[in-house]
Amino acid sequence: MAEYVTGAGALLGESPVWDTEAGVLWWLDIEGCSIRRYDPAGDADQSWPMPDKPGSMALCGDGRLLVAMRNSVGWLDPGDGSFTPWLDLEPGQASNRMNDGKCDRVGRFWVGSMDEYATEGVFTGRLHRIDPDGAHTMLRDGVGVCNGLAFSPEGDRMYFADSMKSTVWRYRYDPDTGHATEPEVFSDWTGLPGLPDGAAVDETGCYWSACAFGWSLARLTPHGEVDRIVELPVEIPTMPAFGGADLDTIFVTSIGPGGGFPTEPGQPQAGGVFAVDAGVSGLPEPRFATGV
Repeated sequence: MAEYVTGAGALLGESPVWDTEAGVLWWLDIEGCSIRRYDPAGDADQSWPMPDKPGSMALCGDGRLLVAMRNSVGWLDPGDGSFTPWLDLEPGQASNRMNDGKCDRVGRFWVGSMDEYATEGVFTGRLHRIDPDGAHTMLRDGVGVCNGLAFSPEGDRMYFADSMKSTVWRYRYDPDTGHATEPEVFSDWTGLPGLPDGAAVDETGCYWSACAFGWSLARLTPHGEVDRIVELPVEIPTMPAFGGADLDTIFVTSIGPGGGFPTEPGQPQAGGVFAVDAGVSGLPEPRFATGV
């Protein structure tokens, strides 16, 4: 069963990240151009306005956030609310914006883009790796909507989904070099609800995916077999993240009625964040190993 936590009315909730040190949940509203932080202890939700649409983010050891926004990434300082641009990943791609992003187990940031309006049949998205020193590499192009990034507990497998192609791939991954090779179809989504969206991996190596337009969350075993479907009270969940004191709660963001996608009526909590008792623990979210 999913319980409502916070944020109802957000336009396009995404990218939940649990801060194990502070015991708070970071998440963002893409269309609302804001970064948000929820403190369960005080039931308090703070917000930081952004100069453009943020797609995803990573925590850093120095208290800053690395935020992927529009065609670039930059730094948000929650202390004073300032945003400092850093890297331009897709110069000249004005129709694209950054979407899903996740750190590997040693602190590199992977982020992918999409056509801003997720136009059917438009595959202008790209998948990028950002190293701590600012070097960045494109792994894949021809992407519809980049989603589903996650890493196995050992860090030797990387997952990636293209929602527009209803497919999740799994790569062999070398944590020492950041090289992702030998992609194979992990799930073609046959028999699963909706479309694959954001994802997280639990301590047993199972892959949890938000089922956008499918009112649910799906757990797949490392062999790609469907293990569990969790029903949700919102049509378009976007990404799960493990959190809570024991990392056994899954927080799930969602899209609200003003998020730019058609939604069915009767979802008063759409756009909000929900909590699910996972019955298994996740792993601490790696921080970006910034070298600047």
